[in-house]
Amino acid sequence: MNKTTNKFAPEVRERAIRMVLDHQRDYPSRWAAVVSISEKIGCSPPTLHEWVKRAEVDRGSRAGVPSDVADKLKALERENRELRQANEILRKASAYFAQAELDRPFRK
Repeated sequence: MNKTTNKFAPEVRERAIRMVLDHQRDYPSRWAAVVSISEKIGCSPPTLHEWVKRAEVDRGSRAGVPSDVADKLKALERENRELRQANEILRKASAYFAQAELDRPFRK
């Protein structure tokens, strides 16, 4: 889950992205199209520009790591971090109990 809240529904995002890609030829530059369309949907131009760039990466028309791969990598890194923490806890517990066994008086 993102740290920031997303106030735009996925449908609104997709429509805004589609509008930029479909109508950018009607403007002198892509940025001009982004500014115009962002005003209509109520988001900032840099936000819409990032959405468009991310959509192009996901579609393969721009170099970069697709969202699904990035999400999978992030989840695997999180799982790896959690497993390392669990292993460290188990290692410390094992050492503690091994030391406790050595400190126990010997029985005959």
